[in-house]
Amino acid sequence: MSSSLEFADYAVFIVYFLVVSIYGYIIYRKREKNEHDAKAYFLAEGTLTWWAIGASLIASNISAEQFIGMSGEGFFLGIAVAAYEWIAAIALIIVAVWFIPVYLKNKIYTMPQFLKTRYNDSTALIMAVFWLFLYVFVNLTSILYLGAVAINGLAGGEYLHVIMLGLAVFALIISLGGMKVVAYTDVIQVAVLIIGGLVTSYIALTTVGEYFGVGKDAIAGFNVLMEKAPEHFKMIIPRPTATSTQLEIDKYLTFPGMMSYLAGIWIINLNYWGCNQYITQRALGADLQTARTGILFAGILKLLMPVIVMLPGIAAYVLYEGGHLPQLVGGKDGAYSAMLTFLPTGLKGLSVAALTAAIVASLAGKVNSISTIYTLDVHKKYIQKNASDSAQVNIGRYAVFASMVLAVLFTWNDVLGIGGVGGFTYIQKYTGFISPGVFAMFFLGMFWKRTTGTAAIVGVIAGFLLSVLFNEFAPAMFGNETLLYTAWPNGKGGFEIPFHICMGLSFVFTMLLMIGISFAGPKVNPKAFELDTEMFKVKPQTTVLIIITLLIIAALYVKFW
Repeated sequence: MSSSLEFADYAVFIVYFLVVSIYGYIIYRKREKNEHDAKAYFLAEGTLTWWAIGASLIASNISAEQFIGMSGEGFFLGIAVAAYEWIAAIALIIVAVWFIPVYLKNKIYTMPQFLKTRYNDSTALIMAVFWLFLYVFVNLTSILYLGAVAINGLAGGEYLHVIMLGLAVFALIISLGGMKVVAYTDVIQVAVLIIGGLVTSYIALTTVGEYFGVGKDAIAGFNVLMEKAPEHFKMIIPRPTATSTQLEIDKYLTFPGMMSYLAGIWIINLNYWGCNQYITQRALGADLQTARTGILFAGILKLLMPVIVMLPGIAAYVLYEGGHLPQLVGGKDGAYSAMLTFLPTGLKGLSVAALTAAIVASLAGKVNSISTIYTLDVHKKYIQKNASDSAQVNIGRYAVFASMVLAVLFTWNDVLGIGGVGGFTYIQKYTGFISPGVFAMFFLGMFWKRTTGTAAIVGVIAGFLLSVLFNEFAPAMFGNETLLYTAWPNGKGGFEIPFHICMGLSFVFTMLLMIGISFAGPKVNPKAFELDTEMFKVKPQTTVLIIITLLIIAALYVKFW
């Protein structure tokens, strides 16, 4: 068992790098005739196929925080963390059937454009600037830092900044070619991600089987996991009692059982998949049926993700508790890297390639969305209103480069303290505070004509402030037990309300506030979308995909309830 990479591992990684780079260059040359076409650069000319859309969605979504952070939560929490992925599959169905038709019907290319069309310029500008700061200083920095730390640990622990620069440059190479290059190289990235991830999971299971005397058999290894850690195979974390340990309380604070399913996890997923430029941009340039099929394909791939990113964490837990795994470097977040040490030479390189693919695809997708929002919603609207297509493309490329440079600078010495709180926690904390307000603004804007621009702005601000209130101050202000919530000791001398419950409370109060303000406004909103019920109808083949996905999810929940 060795944590270092050997020649064969580096050879596999170099082959991966060359294949992605060469394929990206080929795609770029094919669209070279549209080199200065803004729509071609930002939206891939509307030519993405359903499988490219679906693969690109997954490649952009799965990054270091999933491989490292979610594997760590598998080590700590168990299969309950898979709810993020399986509920995401249902959220993707909702987005495909009800959200995407609204965007495409109204020719929406960016999320700020939706807000401008539905509400007003002020709402659009406020959110455009906010998203730019969020994407650069939260998402890009955390992806870059977590990814560099993970790969650095496998490469010997002495190359953090070199790896960080390498990831940034690799992502820039892909991103500067525009959305079409990003999306089609994502097909290779997601293939490497899935193959490498499945190999790691398979080796993890056979390793468990070998150490516990049932042979190098993956199925036998999985049965050992269920036998040795039965509490890790329950989807619902029980509510603590007076006799619960701090560990049991900590698990509930992370994922509060059935309460998670009442609001929190739905807000996280519907906001992420339906109101996020980083994600929806893949589908906004396609026709409705292609976009829907691609999104549903992503939903099916989502069902597979816990096997790749969560199962190695549970295997690490069983091996650790059995004394077969040394002390984890970095606590639970070291679970995935620890399992990679069991891989033979060559396969270790494939797994590093899979991790790199996830990181680079996410970086490329993020900076492409940053350049799209900045160019179309800020620069062209407020700085250079008459910018030609070629000027917009150039501005977009400058934005790509500038955002990556900023991310590297702010990550270089961990300026934002990502390493101090853990990358998964870092992302959840700073994006989760705004999810209730943003989702309420989009949801009411789409499906309730009466919603006003004033209500939208107040809703975003109130959603954030309420999230801060419930997460940081509610137990001290209102007590540890009320009709709305119960706060639990956090092991640090204070009390906390489970994060998902905070999101649910914030969302409900924000919705009520927005509805009240809207009723006080004009009875007829001239900027409301006219919804055509025909656009929500789905074709038979689409219905079949939806039914298959829902049946698989139902079977998984029956098995692991």
